[in-house]
Amino acid sequence: MQTIDLRLLDLRDGMRALDLGCGRGRHTHQMYYHAVCHVVGADLGFDDVVATRKGFEYAPDMDPNSKRSFSLTVADALTLPFPDASFDRIICSEVLEHIPDHRGALKEIARVLKPGGRFGVSVPRAFPEWVCWKLEERYHTNPGGHVRIFRTSGLKADVRGAGFKFDRRHWAHGLHSPYWWLQCAMWDKRETSRLVRWYRTFLEWDILKRPLLTRALEKVADPLMGKSIVLYFTKPAA
Repeated sequence: MQTIDLRLLDLRDGMRALDLGCGRGRHTHQMYYHAVCHVVGADLGFDDVVATRKGFEYAPDMDPNSKRSFSLTVADALTLPFPDASFDRIICSEVLEHIPDHRGALKEIARVLKPGGRFGVSVPRAFPEWVCWKLEERYHTNPGGHVRIFRTSGLKADVRGAGFKFDRRHWAHGLHSPYWWLQCAMWDKRETSRLVRWYRTFLEWDILKRPLLTRALEKVADPLMGKSIVLYFTKPAA
């Protein structure tokens, strides 16, 4: 499931890219195959980093002569273990809503991104997220849950405050919002609910097959109820 559009991020061959808060590696893996570059996946959770590594075990082009490469590390977004100006491109997808000091994380991202580099960030969109919070408190109070609801204008201001120039935005995963609303509405029965299971199966089918019908439906749904807001920024050249 791709949230950040790597074409809009302009990821190209020869670059060094960071997936900050990589989780199980969906964007790390996508960047690895999108361009012949070096990709770094970083996450606070060791188990997630291990899962990302396992996702590379059967990569068909992983051989000693391949110019593609990756590295993985456990890291705190507030104290990244990288020198200044280490990366050409950085992704931070569905991460900032978990970090109490998100502005501190943005300052670290600005520090390790090269002048002229591009940054793609996504967070849950305000309205679909607000519905989840209203339907079930435990959705965001569980350990590791979301600590805030971002408004697009507020997030843009925070990233600009870290020294970035705003480029563009789009929405993503319009078909996913009803799934999370169903989960919240049936919180105690969400693991056994046939309706929740059916919708999950539908989303998995959509992600794997990407039929024209659901692509068209998502284009309509994204602006109305897209689960994520996606923003792209550039760090001005020195």
